[in-house]
Amino acid sequence: MEQIRIELPEVSLAALTWGPMESTKKSGKRPLAILLHGFPDTAHTWRHLGPVLADAGYRVVAPFMRGYAPSAVPADGSGDVAALVSDVLGIHRALDGGADAIVVGHDWGAIATNALLAHDDNPFAKAVVMSVPPFTAVKPDPKILPRQMRNSWYIGFNRLPRLPERHHQRLVRYLWRTWSPGYDAEADLRSVFEAMSWEQNRRQIFGYYRALVSPFGPPPAYRRWKGAEMREPRMPMLYLHGTDDGCMDVRLAASSEPRLPEGSVLRLVEGTGHFLHLEKPAEVNAAIVGYLAS
Repeated sequence: MEQIRIELPEVSLAALTWGPMESTKKSGKRPLAILLHGFPDTAHTWRHLGPVLADAGYRVVAPFMRGYAPSAVPADGSGDVAALVSDVLGIHRALDGGADAIVVGHDWGAIATNALLAHDDNPFAKAVVMSVPPFTAVKPDPKILPRQMRNSWYIGFNRLPRLPERHHQRLVRYLWRTWSPGYDAEADLRSVFEAMSWEQNRRQIFGYYRALVSPFGPPPAYRRWKGAEMREPRMPMLYLHGTDDGCMDVRLAASSEPRLPEGSVLRLVEGTGHFLHLEKPAEVNAAIVGYLAS
């Protein structure tokens, strides 16, 4: 594992990498794999999958999403999904990704991935989505919604001014404990708290949630991707969800299967919560590598 810097027009991103980044005369250029983490998490969430994909022949890049140190806080301060999509496409261009590139997204990374798959500018050949299905695929169920609304209380809290930044450590610890019950998250929590060390980083990270209800649209640089997360994805995906997820009710995830793009595969991972790729990495990694090879 190495760390690199990717300079985009709007933001400077740090990223973890696995596998050789350069092409060789013998093997040619490896296909690019971009791994996108969510909240409250970091690129270290991919420490199990990254080397496995590298062994499978990919150039693997896991950025710290904008605002998560050591990535920079962008000057425009945008936390819109459109800005996240722009960052992913910028990484693809900066690293000379081809038509054989793949993307894997978890949580907010899943939201960005779903938006990419719904847009004409999607450059990826295959995609894996975890823990947040496409919004258009979720079927509201009156029997499930009360529990899901209780699970989603943190969304409203994260939109409040100053309070989330002030109490971020208590909040993050509580979310990891309730979203993935029984998982020992101490190593992950250290990485998250390091990524949220500075006030400006925390403001940017919680700004993802505030942007959801902002009356202003994304800055001009990102407007071509505005609203893509609310449209139907146009290509199939592997969708993975933990049966004990304390963030999104597994029944809502399972209900999305008929409305996923044709050719998609939905797989529920037994005995895992929201961070399923950390709880049962061998099973999740095998499912991803098998899907990408199919």
